Amino acid sequence: MVRSLWTAATGMRAEQTNVDTIANNLANVNTAGYKTEVNEFKSLLYQTIQTKTTTANGENKPVGAQVGLGVRNAAITSIFTDGALLASESDSAFALSGRGFFAVRGEDGNTYYTRSGNFNWAMNNDGGIVLTNSDGLPVLDATGKPIAFSSDYISSRMVITGDGQFCYPDAQNNPQPLGISFGIFQFNNPAGLEKLDSGLFEQSAASGAPMNEDNNTNLQRTKVSQGYLEGSNVQVVDEMVNLITAQRAYELNSKAITASDEMLQQANNLR
Repeated sequence: MVRSLWTAATGMRAEQTNVDTIANNLANVNTAGYKTEVNEFKSLLYQTIQTKTTTANGENKPVGAQVGLGVRNAAITSIFTDGALLASESDSAFALSGRGFFAVRGEDGNTYYTRSGNFNWAMNNDGGIVLTNSDGLPVLDATGKPIAFSSDYISSRMVITGDGQFCYPDAQNNPQPLGISFGIFQFNNPAGLEKLDSGLFEQSAASGAPMNEDNNTNLQRTKVSQGYLEGSNVQVVDEMVNLITAQRAYELNSKAITASDEMLQQANNLR
């Protein structure tokens, strides 16, 4: 009976984490570049009550008796499918279609990765312009340097091609490449990336090293769309169904605790 109390308690804890994950998905339904997270469960140890050879006369039994001791959260995995392209009036809004990530340089000098292309042009110390994310972190080009231009360039006239090349109109108003392109990187296992705040990801041993699309011909190129943002890939209807399922599972586990408690009370009242 005590075993059932602890087993049901593990179920309640696991479902609470599941509800937390679903709530985070729904909270970020309008976050650019957000990827749906899915909770994965794993059973705990099994306790052997009878082995396969514990009959009264010593004969072999085909099946033993084992009882499970509950469940726990095994992982919370991000699903890296493309989100919908949402039109934006900003010239510095960019969306990715494919497996690639933008790269930004953090305040600590390390490189971080993101799917959110909600960028802005800012002034640098030389009077020129530099492309940054919403937190002011510089966006990196294919060589790992911040994307920056001199004061001779007007940010609103920048044109970015589908392969991430920056172009600027000449005297005849024809866009000409500037020799700078977005740094777009892929990972062998993007689900292994370490999730940070502000839509940033950090390289980890599980994700593998970043692969630069600019110098790796074996990678399928990611398309860059100017004037668009990649919406989250959260499916609200699916999340609501998952929320109802998690709530029902939580209630069932709580009822199991109540039933076990009542059974223990009846056993204690025996005369």
